[in-house]
Amino acid sequence: MSKTNSSLTSLALQKFKTNLWGVISFWVIVVIGLISIFAYVLVPDSSKNANQMHLPIHSKAPGFKVEILELPSVEKDESSFISRLFFGKTNTKTEIPITNYSVENNLLHYTEYAGEGLIGQQKTIELSVFPNNNYEPYIAERTFVFGTDKYGRDYLSRILVGARISFFIGFVAVFISLLVGLFMGSIAGYYGGKVDAFIMWIINITWSIPTLLLVIAITLALGKGFWQVFIAVGLTMWVEVARVVRGQIISAKQLQYVTAARALGFTDFRIITKHILPNIMAPLIVISAANFAAAILIESGLSFLGIGAQPPMASWGAMIKDHYNYIILGKPYLAIIPGICIMVLVMAFMLIGNALRDALDVKS
Repeated sequence: MSKTNSSLTSLALQKFKTNLWGVISFWVIVVIGLISIFAYVLVPDSSKNANQMHLPIHSKAPGFKVEILELPSVEKDESSFISRLFFGKTNTKTEIPITNYSVENNLLHYTEYAGEGLIGQQKTIELSVFPNNNYEPYIAERTFVFGTDKYGRDYLSRILVGARISFFIGFVAVFISLLVGLFMGSIAGYYGGKVDAFIMWIINITWSIPTLLLVIAITLALGKGFWQVFIAVGLTMWVEVARVVRGQIISAKQLQYVTAARALGFTDFRIITKHILPNIMAPLIVISAANFAAAILIESGLSFLGIGAQPPMASWGAMIKDHYNYIILGKPYLAIIPGICIMVLVMAFMLIGNALRDALDVKS
């Protein structure tokens, strides 16, 4: 039996490798997943939520360059290495965009950045505020690859950190939907009768409520926040899983291998988990991939409405909300960039779901 399972797995893997778009989608998901986990290692702004603001340089175009003066802080970041790695550094420093500077009589004279064609305020600071009076390591030219948002934050950093919410909400939502959907669908399909009628009544009521409206209601009941959104999305997506599982089990329980398992005296739990569910994995994988994509879109919609991830937490949907009016103000990239990120991630999950369905189809 183990050799058969191994050969079927190898065959499915070989079929998956021949699907170009499936392989590309797989690597896109892997790359975005690694970016989500190690975002603060990759981002130029490693402060928590990439929330270092520079209001004088707000809404700058991609590739914008400016010199940044960093003022040393007495306060120290006491967070652990693990905390800084996964959650960013505590923002203790002050950064000032400048246009020029000079040193005279142990004083650093600099001109604040005020915009193109404008002369900023001139200020002076003593060199003694810098360790060993060495100011040079604290002045550097910085390039904003994706420009800056309306608060002057590094847009590339916000995009990379924002990938974390959109990526992980898919896993949490799909896990919750599978947990509830498999349980409800298995009971309804296997036992039938009044149990099936009662569960289908719950499914139909839940199905009749618009998804976004139901998510909003659950979110308001649980409260605004990071994990509340994850739970709310998951609790609204189990219906599709339950319907698919119910239909598959109704068909499978009439087959000979289920009859043989009953004749051998196996328990209903074992028949469902060990015999039926492994044989209906293909449609479950497809529906799970679709739920991944739907969860990402729902979270983006909630963040756009202001009841998803709350500021200053980075979220692609919230970034679109903050900058959608810039589309008519000549800076559409501020809304287009996170929109493209959402589209790429959703498309990757849909394509990999189709590729896995074809690879697991024993009839082809």
